[in-house]
Amino acid sequence: MAGPSYWGVAGDPISHSITPDMFRIVGGTMGISQAESSYFEVREASDLIGRASLLDGELWISCTSPLKHSVGEALRFVGPDGLSAVNQLKRSNGEWSGANTDGIGFISACNHIGIRPSDSILRMRGGGSTARSIAAAWSEEGGSIILESGRRPLGEGAWDGSVIESGNATLSVDLDAVAGGGVSTQLEAERQVSISYGEDWKSSDFAVVMVAAQHLEAWKLLFAPNESERLPSLSLLLELIGTSPQ
Repeated sequence: MAGPSYWGVAGDPISHSITPDMFRIVGGTMGISQAESSYFEVREASDLIGRASLLDGELWISCTSPLKHSVGEALRFVGPDGLSAVNQLKRSNGEWSGANTDGIGFISACNHIGIRPSDSILRMRGGGSTARSIAAAWSEEGGSIILESGRRPLGEGAWDGSVIESGNATLSVDLDAVAGGGVSTQLEAERQVSISYGEDWKSSDFAVVMVAAQHLEAWKLLFAPNESERLPSLSLLLELIGTSPQ
């Protein structure tokens, strides 16, 4: 299939990011070899768009903290869950489009480790764009949520009817943990996961599983929706990531 001229990652920090490797690996399975990896270490949507303007041709970008909300606002993006945050970008013929795969990627990663949201209670801390995306997706799957105080409140949203005051949490996640491998606050649950990974990542880390899952969803929704049947499975992508030189 035809691919972009460039693909890469944007945000700060990004030196630890495995996204460029995922683009290369998934692209290789799809027959794309010409794309050049690009790194945009920026904190504002205007800086990203400005730097991207210096590159000619189609461009695919995965966005991480702290860009997701500002990029969504710049594109006037509103997702199906009512959220304006964006973590995947595509520029084709000079036009930008975006998607948010944080929530669906989290759900896919949970399914991968044997946790079904519909049967589970999620204890979560955080109120940023990723937290809101995960809360919306978890609620849509029929799961319950216990909220813990963090840097900012989650606020109201599509998840309101799923919030409970107490219960035995199956899973917990501290979404206030700093990107790049930041330490999580311990939250009571049968199992706690982190979505933050550093330079010493392993393909079995939940954070890496989630990044791989949301990356595949980005190909399905935004980058190559007409080629989704040719994409590798999540298990295969994790296997290929694990054997790829770091």
